[in-house]
Amino acid sequence: MSSSEKYYKEGINYHKERKYKEAIESFDKAIELDPNYSNAYYNRGVSKENLGQYKEAIKDYDKSIELDTNNSDAYNNRGIAKYNLGQYKEAIKDYDKTIELDPNDSDAYNNRGIAKKNLGLYEEAIKDYNKAIELKPNYSDAYNNRGIAKKNLRQYEEAIKDYDKAIELDTNNSNAYNNRGLAKGNLGQYKEAIKDFDKSIELNPSYSDVYNNRGVSKENLGQYKDALKDYKKALELDSNNNIAKNNIKNLQNKYGLK
Repeated sequence: MSSSEKYYKEGINYHKERKYKEAIESFDKAIELDPNYSNAYYNRGVSKENLGQYKEAIKDYDKSIELDTNNSDAYNNRGIAKYNLGQYKEAIKDYDKTIELDPNDSDAYNNRGIAKKNLGLYEEAIKDYNKAIELKPNYSDAYNNRGIAKKNLRQYEEAIKDYDKAIELDTNNSNAYNNRGLAKGNLGQYKEAIKDFDKSIELNPSYSDVYNNRGVSKENLGQYKDALKDYKKALELDSNNNIAKNNIKNLQNKYGLK
């Protein structure tokens, strides 16, 4: 085993342990010894992405792709990094390339759907989620994401079916419970929505938006004091939650609550 391979494997092990800074240091050494080590650039990019260093990660993916133009994973991950920087159109180009290289990559279809959804291309997003589910029938996140697109098209009952499936496949999917609650709220099913928000909070107690969403359903049921508690909890968890701030202000002004 060469020295560069030794450091590369060391980096992989650190990454598996979620020691991303240490992993980057090992990949640095591997690249220093072998400047054409495509996989070392790729995995260093993945570690940087896990630290939220998206611009730096993109540079590594660029280099990895330059050295290996058929690295579909590098295109996919570069797309994710660009997505996290709000560069949705550029991300889609990378997902397109990933799919061109690997037409059976269900994650790439799901990721492209998410980017299209953020551009308001809901029907196009649904097509991508359909393909992701066709390739991977037990893909809980793809069902959840398809539900979001359908909800944005006001297809609330169809969205709920997708959230049901997402939850059936992954009973710990807190996002799916929250999203199902929102869709039920859109249908005026506030009591049922609250049950979903309760479950979402049980699974993820630090999810600020869910407290706010539960508060909205409680307010619609006339449970103003309990709604105010939820809005305040949402703001406590995220001081930048402007929706919760406005809901608190409106409720206090309307009903004189403190």
